[in-house]
Amino acid sequence: MAITRRTTLALAGLLLVTVPTPALAAGRTPTDGPDQATLSAAIAARPGDPTAGTVARVTVDGRAWRGTAEDPVSGQPVAPNAAFRIGSINKTFVAAVLLQLAAEHRIDLDGTVQQYLPGTLPEGFKPITVRQLLDHTSGLPQAVEGPDVKDNDGLIAQRFGVETLDEVVQRTLHPKGGPATPVFDPGTEQQYNNFNYRLAGRIIEQVTGRSIKQEVTARILRPLHLHHTEVTEGRPEMPEPHLTGYLPDDALTPTDVSEQGGNPESMVSTPADLDRFLRALLDGELLPPQQLHDLLTLPRDAAGQPVPYRDAGNCQSGPDKGKACFSAGLMAIALQDGTVLWGKTGHDLGYSDGFFTTPDLSKRLVYSVGASGVTPAPALRLAFTVFGPFAR
Repeated sequence: MAITRRTTLALAGLLLVTVPTPALAAGRTPTDGPDQATLSAAIAARPGDPTAGTVARVTVDGRAWRGTAEDPVSGQPVAPNAAFRIGSINKTFVAAVLLQLAAEHRIDLDGTVQQYLPGTLPEGFKPITVRQLLDHTSGLPQAVEGPDVKDNDGLIAQRFGVETLDEVVQRTLHPKGGPATPVFDPGTEQQYNNFNYRLAGRIIEQVTGRSIKQEVTARILRPLHLHHTEVTEGRPEMPEPHLTGYLPDDALTPTDVSEQGGNPESMVSTPADLDRFLRALLDGELLPPQQLHDLLTLPRDAAGQPVPYRDAGNCQSGPDKGKACFSAGLMAIALQDGTVLWGKTGHDLGYSDGFFTTPDLSKRLVYSVGASGVTPAPALRLAFTVFGPFAR
């Protein structure tokens, strides 16, 4: 059951950089499938690009293109099936598991954190629902996680650290100086926050009695035969072949940070596996109709309008600029022609990733660039080439 809804939504702020879009070759039409030369040119290294390689997969009308850009640090080619750390794309997997549990009536999306994790939230927090965790309307404080360092040398040195979800919960809700306080009333605004999904992961563990790795593997990876995707549980080694992730040290020397720790939700995948997951998620293979609807629903106010987005980091373009653009595990991006893309970006130390699709699944993109930071120029050029201009 492919998605056919077309709703004009806000453009996420991660894709606001203006990058020239390569023109399609003369005489080509949208039904010709991927234009390999144009796509290759989009990810080829240019002056000012990050010093890192790229791996990508584009599908147009059922025909796939697999492309790579050489790793300029090592001078080595990148394999088209290279693995990479997927960063916050793991939120989509966590959301899918919770939505499956909702379909099985083991979790109520309108049930509260206080109900499923009693005693976790300090006094003073109003009831926060599971749905509000998934769509980032909880009003919880931002996650306190990762090394307590202020420079890249420190990040590089401490990158092998492994955090449990309980450690993140404790540091976030009980910082030095007293318990945390709400940022806003639940359901009234939206603010992207990793901590929402750390609590969502704890709810999965509490309800099922199993780890995130066990649930994601049993419910998604095995049924879809995603043999090159795994929840690493902090294991630092990368599979071969893999895209090398780089972070510049304080002397601006690119440093290989591919091996690193993480938390129980950290994942590694490949372009083909993520494309398979995205397609299965949105065509109803993983979720019944009600939960697929929940997956693609933006939080709205009493008047039926998307709730305000709290800061300038996301959701700052398109006709609904400044309004919510995150649903339960995905983000919505409006194109100039009114089409809405669904997908997610992800960032781990040394990696910038994303996967997106048109509502009918006819055009899909998966990419990873081996560089830290906001969405890099090669990925933006590729996205604009595949989907066309974004709404402003």
